[in-house]
Amino acid sequence: MTSRPNILFIFTDQQFAGAMSCAGNGDLHTPAMDSLAETGVRFDRAYCTQPLCTPSRASMMTGLYPFQTGAPRNGMGIDESLRSREMGAIFSAAGYECVYGGKWHIPEIAIPEGHGFRQIAGFGDPKLTDACVEFLRSKQDGPFLLVASFDNPHNICEWTREQRLPWGPIGEPPPVRKCPNLPVNFAVPAFEPQFIRYEQRAWPTVYSAADFAEEDWRRYRWAYYRLVEKVDAQIGQVLDALKAAGLENDTLVVFSSDHGDGHGAHHWSQKSVLYEESIRIPLIVNLPDATQAARVDREHLVSNGLDLLPTLCDYAGVEPPKGLPGASLRPLLEGASAAGWRDELAVTTTFDGDKGYVTQGRTLHTGRYKYVLYDRGRYREQLFDMPNDPGEMVNLAVEARYADVLDEHRRRLIDWMRESQDPYARQRSRMPPEVSG
Repeated sequence: MTSRPNILFIFTDQQFAGAMSCAGNGDLHTPAMDSLAETGVRFDRAYCTQPLCTPSRASMMTGLYPFQTGAPRNGMGIDESLRSREMGAIFSAAGYECVYGGKWHIPEIAIPEGHGFRQIAGFGDPKLTDACVEFLRSKQDGPFLLVASFDNPHNICEWTREQRLPWGPIGEPPPVRKCPNLPVNFAVPAFEPQFIRYEQRAWPTVYSAADFAEEDWRRYRWAYYRLVEKVDAQIGQVLDALKAAGLENDTLVVFSSDHGDGHGAHHWSQKSVLYEESIRIPLIVNLPDATQAARVDREHLVSNGLDLLPTLCDYAGVEPPKGLPGASLRPLLEGASAAGWRDELAVTTTFDGDKGYVTQGRTLHTGRYKYVLYDRGRYREQLFDMPNDPGEMVNLAVEARYADVLDEHRRRLIDWMRESQDPYARQRSRMPPEVSG
């Protein structure tokens, strides 16, 4: 490994953590993603900061939570006061050649000037692939930071609405018996927050799969996996170009996604809700002769929005901005002591509701349990025992025997919101009395 490795950050849009064959999924084949996992570390408990495009992307570029970046919803941009703290500005100042290709969406679809990157390709997966290959083939003077932001499998949104797929067709689904089966957590769980189905009914153009029959959901899952395979093939071309250019051994490669997809779990498509399929994302990090090979980290709670920037800075020998809530993954990647690693991780969500009403949600993972709180409707709280209920089907928040666990997680979430200066902490009137205190 060189003292200042090149950095290749590849991420997709709307890919949930289990949508890779290296994650044990037999319904698709992802050789490019698998190749990174074979020689790097795959984090099984990796999360985005918010399951929506702009907020999550703003976090990855700054290492901050969406409410700290100024972009907690789509259509908003990173606060201009943070320009010098953004990934592109930091690495450009450190002497890296910083180039960006593909989807930006913070909020412009293609990256504008002023973020420290030179654009090599606009929005569009095929031309992004070609631009990355051409860049890697060219002679490089000094280290580079290449961000390749692919759109797929986000095309599942167009497919569900029976629209033309922007990056080309994927064919017609086979007979239903040859499509992936329904997920084990396909059912809507009892005591689910009332707001979730209200949101689904209120926006039929967004949640167009809400009235799917079971056969439709199986076709949907087939189409989603074909889109993942499509983008995996394009990622494979980029990785092949990296190797052909002789840059493989000197390049830190990170693969991730901005958020997940409901994929039929709990009768949900799209994202935004705080179920695992929407918030848990793939995260693979690979640097030859540095990161451990073929290791799956199933223990540590990590965040691509919080921990990515500190990690890249660590390997590049660059001082990260002060006050970041995340940490470098380097000790976890290299098998060093991870003493003091976080024992809880929060994920946020914000819904633009009807009549200007904005609905907030927060979840807190604490090892065994996951606590969820929305600020609207009945059954605002959820509590899951994740090792024993990974599909999130049994809401323990309604059981008296878990009252102490529930109270503990209420307190921990409140403490986290206050410490992080989350503006949601000031909206106590919208919280259940037991939470607002």
